[in-house]
Amino acid sequence: MIENESAENYLETILILSKKLPVVRSVDIANELGFKKPSVSIAMKNLREKNHITVTDAGFIYLTESGKRIAELVYERHQFLSGWFISLGVPEQIAIEDACRIEHILSKESYEAVKNFVKQHI
Repeated sequence: MIENESAENYLETILILSKKLPVVRSVDIANELGFKKPSVSIAMKNLREKNHITVTDAGFIYLTESGKRIAELVYERHQFLSGWFISLGVPEQIAIEDACRIEHILSKESYEAVKNFVKQHI
């Protein structure tokens, strides 16, 4: 993972949007997250400087290999954790919100241990 929960959320959002839209733009990210466009623009600049995204002259945003790798890790954690919480009887919206918070702070080791435990016991 990278050092910044916010950056991970942006990368995950770009990944999700890229599955639904032909191209991803800052305005799409702002709408999806409920943020103002200037905030998203600053975040995109930071992600571009870290080589996690590329932005075309037309404003289309694409994940680089490193950005895609991070986004897929975060998304996989989100999917797994929210699904597990739902299977435990947690209401879907709460499960999704909790997974979103936990996915960023859980160490790789703890996540793998939880995932292995759940897979063995379901």
